[in-house]
Amino acid sequence: MNIYDLVITDKEKIALEDVFLEEESRLKLQQLIKEHRYIKELSQYGLPVSNKILLHGYSGCGKTTTAKALATALQKPIYVLNLSNLISSRIGETSQHIKQVFDKAGREKAVLFLDEFDQIGKARISEEKDVGEMRRLVNTIIQLIDYFPAEAVLIAATNHPEILDTAVIRRFQLRLAFELPTAIQLDVYYDKLFKPFPHYSDGVPRRYGISYAEAKDYIYDAVKSLLIATLEQHQS
Repeated sequence: MNIYDLVITDKEKIALEDVFLEEESRLKLQQLIKEHRYIKELSQYGLPVSNKILLHGYSGCGKTTTAKALATALQKPIYVLNLSNLISSRIGETSQHIKQVFDKAGREKAVLFLDEFDQIGKARISEEKDVGEMRRLVNTIIQLIDYFPAEAVLIAATNHPEILDTAVIRRFQLRLAFELPTAIQLDVYYDKLFKPFPHYSDGVPRRYGISYAEAKDYIYDAVKSLLIATLEQHQS
């Protein structure tokens, strides 16, 4: 089974306040965190907690980082399953593998992060000869989501929500959109990236209309190039 478990170590922990989020999304996640803090009290009144979140939108805009930060805030381990590595030609095996992962996360009251969640939708569309098998896989996913324990948290991420089964989407109490950052948001992010090496800030032109991940890669590549050039100059 192509699955990797990612347990966040102390060194890797990310604070939610350090994640660049729209204010509405931040407030929704803060509410979820509070609900889990008082889960016993809420259950006494028969009130369910929100524990299923769909993150959708542009690649590189913070979906994975948000999942890790939420796990940190909830003080839970996080298990990451990339569905593009798991969808196999033998759909029955795929269903069994996914069930094993759900069971493990549920038992441990962990955060389960399903990356590339749209792979289920893509497979359902492309495998027309296996329509029955794919329908059973989608039904399995729906059942696993429905019975996922309240003490655990399920987060699914997709760049293509439009191809997901509507019955699956309805299972998520929170649906947070991730758009490309504005110029103002990128400037704040650039300021943060340049903090360890402010002397390079003026020498690297800022790019806009890109994701946070693209901005980070661009700045780090530029700074490394400038730093190496300086070191070579000193050695010559």
